[in-house]
Amino acid sequence: MTATTAAGSRGVSARLRDLALLTKPRITMLVVITAAGGLWLAPAAVAPSTALVTLLAIAAVVSAANAFNCWLERDVDAFMERTRNRPLPAHRLEPRTALTFAIVLGALSVPVLTFAANPLTGLLAAIALVTYVWIYTPLKLRSPEAVLVGAIPGALPPLMGYTAATGAMDATGLALFGILFFWQLPHFIAISIYRREEYERAGIRVIPSVRGELAAKVQAIVYTVALVATTIVLVPLGVAGPAYLATAVILGAVFLGYGVMGLRARDTRAWARRSFLLSLVYLTLLFAALMIDAR
Repeated sequence: MTATTAAGSRGVSARLRDLALLTKPRITMLVVITAAGGLWLAPAAVAPSTALVTLLAIAAVVSAANAFNCWLERDVDAFMERTRNRPLPAHRLEPRTALTFAIVLGALSVPVLTFAANPLTGLLAAIALVTYVWIYTPLKLRSPEAVLVGAIPGALPPLMGYTAATGAMDATGLALFGILFFWQLPHFIAISIYRREEYERAGIRVIPSVRGELAAKVQAIVYTVALVATTIVLVPLGVAGPAYLATAVILGAVFLGYGVMGLRARDTRAWARRSFLLSLVYLTLLFAALMIDAR
């Protein structure tokens, strides 16, 4: 059955649901939460209506990037268990529909963010969109270093939330960017170890496939050390106090310790899967502590 035939035999609600799936809702929600954290931590307050429009526009930018990614990787996704049931590889949507959806979201969200917040935030959104779609996505098939490029747009939302309130970048905003940047690296390395065979089948070059699992684990540890150091920087910057510091140190020690344990893990895939889940818990608890103890 072709995509056109399949799409034509389905109802409007099913098509809308599949369009929503193109945005990768869980990823988008996590990104919006970090952007809201940037808004919350900014020293300058914004009107509730402005904050709402800003967050909706950031959500739309992220959704556009994800939809473009689904369109570009529709053939690659068919080779991976976790992605082969997405709307495009499963032929529930036409590629043209997905591309149109992505273009509309991107064309609307960046200007809205520029005028609702400020030009700097709009520029950061445009950089995130272009970097993720046109640099990171095709680079995944060529180099394992693509993960470093992909971490840039993934780390921009909290900075975008911060600049939406302040209109400028400073050490605090860059520290928030750094936390998300370094967090994504051990997070993705864990996924790439756990899903190594799928990535190889899809032709995506990841660190454990190109350099070996030991090298991937060592890199994850190095990035985790940088992550923990960056989280602590927020305290001397006056963003958070002792409660956050204690939480950041404890969470960092657990996350780093589990990473080191991976060097001797007998079941590497099981360790990698637990490390991936731990990274999600780590980030959630870290930002919760930061929001509660923010000054």
